[in-house]
Amino acid sequence: MTVGLLVCDQVRPEYRAEFKDYPDMFQALFPAYTFKLYKAFKGELPKSVTECDCFMATGSSHSVYEDLDWIKKTKAFIKAIYEGNGYFIGFCFGHQLMAEALGGKVAKAKTGWCVGVHEFKVYRLKKWMRPAKTKVNFLMMCQDQVLALPKNGISLAGNADCPNAILQVGDRMMSIQAHPEFSKAYDRTLMEARVERMGIEKVQKGIASLKKVVDMELFRSWVDKFLQQE
Repeated sequence: MTVGLLVCDQVRPEYRAEFKDYPDMFQALFPAYTFKLYKAFKGELPKSVTECDCFMATGSSHSVYEDLDWIKKTKAFIKAIYEGNGYFIGFCFGHQLMAEALGGKVAKAKTGWCVGVHEFKVYRLKKWMRPAKTKVNFLMMCQDQVLALPKNGISLAGNADCPNAILQVGDRMMSIQAHPEFSKAYDRTLMEARVERMGIEKVQKGIASLKKVVDMELFRSWVDKFLQQE
């Protein structure tokens, strides 16, 4: 399985010695996949939607509604994947890119930042969501959210603070607002660095939530089964 990773940002230099960069996180989450990297945030995109078996898009410190050329081109490429019936999985910013590329709407959530471990209720269990669970825990680090679903999109999981946490569009495109690729240590580091932006109460609550188990292995299994669909 060759996965084209649309890299939409990079880990800040002061954190790379401990946490490495986003491609390393994705390789650790999906060790069985071969990743081909495209620095989308630098304007690098695949020449064709058939270049890889599947494409994934990473998180980013940017917002998908920013008027930046690389964001517009990345949205256009994701739309082309959909039109070509290709596989795509988006993570956080990538989740939001998919939504906007296919007609949805992203904006800052009224609930503000979502950080730490959040529990989501599974609204609909798809065949690829095996092992099956009705509630799942994932690491969050966002303030933008998908507020309106893309055309033909369905919400598979969410909670009061993030109603559209996992989306599916058609049979071959799926995305998650959370960060299954993050470690708890990295999520904590980001929270501690952003106290002024997030507020001390939200950061303290987020750090306390890190005691909960995160369903990283489960999500890996879901992705494997999603990509094996006929």
